[in-house]
Amino acid sequence: MCHYEMMVILPVEEELQKTGREQLQSDLAAHNVEVENVTEIGDRELAYEIGKHRRGKYVLFNLKLDGSVIAALGKAFKLNENLIRHLFVKTG
Repeated sequence: MCHYEMMVILPVEEELQKTGREQLQSDLAAHNVEVENVTEIGDRELAYEIGKHRRGKYVLFNLKLDGSVIAALGKAFKLNENLIRHLFVKTG
C-alpha cells in the first residue's frame, strides 16, 4: 500500500456537490481505499469551461491504497456525473 494524493473538482452547487461526494466516498470504500485526510481547498474559477462548469470546489484527499486500484477508480469516477475532474499523485 502506497500513499497518494487525489485532487478532485466538484460542482459548486450544494446539492450536486453533496451527491458527488457521497458517490466518491462509496467508490473509495468499495475499492478498500483508506482515506487519511480530507482538505477543502475551496471554490475557484476554472481555467476553461468543463461540461458547462465555470467554477468548481477543489478538495484534496490523502489516501493509502494499492496502485493497481487506480485504473478501476478512474473508471468508477467517470460514471460519477457530479465529479468534474480528478487527479492522482503518488507521494510515497
